[in-house]
Amino acid sequence: MADEIVVPVKPGWIDDVVIRNARETDLPGLEWEGQYTHFRRLYQDAFRRALRGLSILWVAELPGRPGLVGQVFIQLNCDRPELCNGIDRAYLYGFRVRAALRGCGLGTRIMEVVETDLVGRDFRLLTLNVARDNSDAIRLYHRRGFAIVAPEPGRWQYIDDKGVLQDVHEPAWRMEKRLAGA
Repeated sequence: MADEIVVPVKPGWIDDVVIRNARETDLPGLEWEGQYTHFRRLYQDAFRRALRGLSILWVAELPGRPGLVGQVFIQLNCDRPELCNGIDRAYLYGFRVRAALRGCGLGTRIMEVVETDLVGRDFRLLTLNVARDNSDAIRLYHRRGFAIVAPEPGRWQYIDDKGVLQDVHEPAWRMEKRLAGA
């Protein structure tokens, strides 16, 4: 499977992970060797929003390993103020960690970087939607201090890499966290 990466055995490998803002050259890497090619246009749109200061795209890489090992997008402003409002509430989405590296602390480390950055930008609340059946992610978010605040129907659409409109139905929970220092 393309998503399999051998877990590093070197003690302290998590300290070697580089978490940085995405560059345009990272866009193909967000597709994870074809696993997420259908989101190509979404990634391009998110990157254009980042260039306009409306979002932040973060990627994680592990030197010596091919490809990105994690990613997360932060929307700073949108048309749903209960998710993000451009003032004090941001919205987290598109959060992924390679399957072989889950449960090793990488997701927590990415979240720490994101939250620290948002506090520095004077954001006080971080909101996200998580699929109701994604128990691992829900546990991570609870450990990070998020609480479920509302159900979300999880209905959305996107145009895939072939130009076809896709309808998604993924019932979710809206979760929210007051950021430290806020």
